[in-house]
Amino acid sequence: MHPNLAHHEHPSCLDVILRLEECHRSGFFKKYFGGCNGIKRELNECLTAEYQIKRRKNADEAKERRNRVEAMWREMEEMKQKKDL
Repeated sequence: MHPNLAHHEHPSCLDVILRLEECHRSGFFKKYFGGCNGIKRELNECLTAEYQIKRRKNADEAKERRNRVEAMWREMEEMKQKKDL
C-alpha cells in the first residue's frame, strides 16, 4: 500500500504515478489481476528513495538544532560558573 499519491507531494515520482493511474484507468482486469504490478513496484521504489532523502534531511536538521541547543546550554553553564565566582 502506498501513501496518498497527490502529484504536488511527490514531484520526483510524478511520471511513475501518472503511469500507474493510466494503467488503473485502462481496465478492471489489469487493475485487479496484477497487470499494473510492475509499475506499482517502480512506484514503491521511487517513494522509498524519496522517503530516505527526506529522512536524511530531517536527521541533519535535527542534529543542527541539537548542536545549537547544546551550545546554548554550555554558554549558560559558563555564565553560571562565572556568576558563582
